[in-house]
Amino acid sequence: MKKIVYIGIVVLLVAGIIYTLTKGKKEENVSTQDSNIPITQASPSATSSAELKIEDIKEGTGSAVKSGDIITIHYSGTLLNGTKFDSSYDRGQPFQTQIGVGQVIKGWDQGLIGMKVGGKRKLTIPPDLAYGERGAGAVIPPNATLIFDLELLDIK
Repeated sequence: MKKIVYIGIVVLLVAGIIYTLTKGKKEENVSTQDSNIPITQASPSATSSAELKIEDIKEGTGSAVKSGDIITIHYSGTLLNGTKFDSSYDRGQPFQTQIGVGQVIKGWDQGLIGMKVGGKRKLTIPPDLAYGERGAGAVIPPNATLIFDLELLDIK
């Protein structure tokens, strides 16, 4: 009887460790810095159940963004209902990040490729390329589709 109890405890302990490790990996990439975009690894060729929508409002004339580039960009992010959750314009300071290396949400890593300096673009990002089921704090609910209006200022 003691042997069965001992084996049961070991099985529960191992299951708990596996659960904790798996849960940690899912949440590992969620972090915000001064209300900037949380980071998650992205692959430009990844497909999603809902499509990323890219609309060029104004095509730029400069260089085009490619994976690995460091970009400077102004943006405003809203939910489908129009609620603004973040804006570099409101802060009065453009946002700088590296594209294609997991510093921003997948929708940005994919949706900014090919954008040219001086251009303006609208991205409609489905939940699986944004924050998915977990949302982001109190400002972005779970399974939210995000809309970003972007203006590419520079590529390094």
